[in-house]
Amino acid sequence: MEPNNQAGVIIAEAVTKVYSDNGVPVEAVRGIDLTIKHGEFTAIVGPSGSGKTTFLNIVSGLDSVTSGRVWLAGRLLSEMSGRELSDFRRDSIGFIFQAYNLIPVLSVEENIEYIMLLQGVGKSERHRRVGRILEKLGLAEFADRVPVKLSGGQQQRVAVARAMVAEPVLVLADEPTANLDSKTGAGLLDMMRELNQTTGMTFVFSTHDRAIMERATRLVTLKDGRVDNDETRD
Repeated sequence: MEPNNQAGVIIAEAVTKVYSDNGVPVEAVRGIDLTIKHGEFTAIVGPSGSGKTTFLNIVSGLDSVTSGRVWLAGRLLSEMSGRELSDFRRDSIGFIFQAYNLIPVLSVEENIEYIMLLQGVGKSERHRRVGRILEKLGLAEFADRVPVKLSGGQQQRVAVARAMVAEPVLVLADEPTANLDSKTGAGLLDMMRELNQTTGMTFVFSTHDRAIMERATRLVTLKDGRVDNDETRD
């Protein structure tokens, strides 16, 4: 039976992933059933090797399942061609990485609008959205600077702006505070939590950071490729 896709941004059904390590099969993910609902602020946690990053790569379409099915924003990922999946990922998911992944030769403003350029959004609309998010994230005075002229915290704020400005249904953040000091990281997390509350955008983190776990409204713990605990908080 097909799931009710209104029930979640992500629906993972009996998902497994097996890699080959020099001919030896390694089960990275072992039968995960998980639904991430619209508007949740979820942290996926667990020790190294628990399957966190593999699972995020699967639900974002960056990696394929060995068995099982994944729906993202109502679309079954396995039914899409490579080009369809690439376009769908561009339009539906905002990515935030611990290494920022900004384009060094582009200014802050150009980095933020880059995804919208790929989407074919018009110049006036791009300018409107970029201006609004620069103000919201306290980056307006840095619009013309290149990334090397920014601090780590400022660069990560640019990465958050780039992830959100295209108005995706989901933001996936893989260890987004790993390269930041605790004060800068906490400020960034509070900002993302506020954006989550005001926009209803869904956030999913893969993390070891205690600060993210404390702010999450849902904590999913993986162990040996399985869901070991699933806790929802107020």
